[in-house]
Amino acid sequence: MTLDTDQSRLPRQTLSFLRNLLAERGIKPKGKLGQNFLIDLNVLDLVVRTAELTHDDLVLEVGSGTGTLTSRLAQAAGAVVTVDVDPAFYLLTSELLLNQLNVRPMQADALRTKNEINPTIFTALDDQARQFHCTHRKLVANLPYVVATPVICNLLISPMPFDLMVVMVQWEIAERMTALPNTNAYSSLAVLMQSLADVTIIRRLAPTVFWPKPQVESAIIKIVPSAEKRVKVGDVAKFRAFLRDLYSHRRKNLRGALTGWPSGKREKPEVDRKLAEIGIDGSQRAETLDVKQHLRLCAAFEQS
Repeated sequence: MTLDTDQSRLPRQTLSFLRNLLAERGIKPKGKLGQNFLIDLNVLDLVVRTAELTHDDLVLEVGSGTGTLTSRLAQAAGAVVTVDVDPAFYLLTSELLLNQLNVRPMQADALRTKNEINPTIFTALDDQARQFHCTHRKLVANLPYVVATPVICNLLISPMPFDLMVVMVQWEIAERMTALPNTNAYSSLAVLMQSLADVTIIRRLAPTVFWPKPQVESAIIKIVPSAEKRVKVGDVAKFRAFLRDLYSHRRKNLRGALTGWPSGKREKPEVDRKLAEIGIDGSQRAETLDVKQHLRLCAAFEQS
């Protein structure tokens, strides 16, 4: 199968097309890399519409796959940086999008570490923004499940501002990001996300909209980072680390968690005094607190 790289005649990447395309190249989707490709074109349309792209937008896509979404993004946005860790799919996407000159494919791991985005991605974004005069950045992607949470969180706390994120993630992750206090899904992830952005579930997705079918349901989520919220958080990296340590003692009440801190024990009288000063009951657990209470807690204890 020879691909026509004229973007006006790009084939519709249906299930049969993708199977034939990968079979000809001897490529097999790898479950361990979260390679599940979107084959429902109505869902694809919904993702692109939700991103509200203009030619002022520079889009980052993590997980190029076969270029299905990439091609649509390139037509609607000013420029695209698309990243795939798999060299076979990087080469395939590069061939498919050869004539879409505003697309920069990269073969790279999106993460430098679990707590840091690969810095070469930021360099590529800066280069594309300058070349194509883009003033806004957006993440739009069918994120591989294995990197979805760290990619989103690391971009949120990074110095590079993003105006919008529209991504497909595992349903469980969508639930955890939007969870409310006193629910089973509420955790440090919900607190971090909601302290920095407005997060909305756009649609729940059945496994049948992907090929190969994942074993779980997925969701399209819309994340709108908030500069106002970020100012209230202050040092976002410190707040993230505080939440990590606080929820490492999830089953303990606040008094027990704060006295048995991973980086050093605190004296109980001092913990009780500070909790009283900020009006939080030490017999509560962390998952009962709202975002504002978590921020007060961090401000009181982060220096101790």
